[in-house]
Amino acid sequence: MPRGDKSKYTGKQKRQAEHIEEGYEKRGLPEKESERRAWATVNKMTHGGKKMGGSGRGTTTNKAPAKKGGN
Repeated sequence: MPRGDKSKYTGKQKRQAEHIEEGYEKRGLPEKESERRAWATVNKMTHGGKKMGGSGRGTTTNKAPAKKGGN
């Protein structure tokens, strides 16, 4: 799997990244930088891509990075 491949992310994570990216672009950042920051934010919130399921694997989402900054 090449670096930067987003196939291991859930649909929800992809939607979150898209929404966050739009917010950065609205604030005047270039498209590439917006995308980079959006995925960094999603990674920080959800601890990376899709995880294996199983007993006891329910982890909470850290929402602090999404609330940080912005208007």
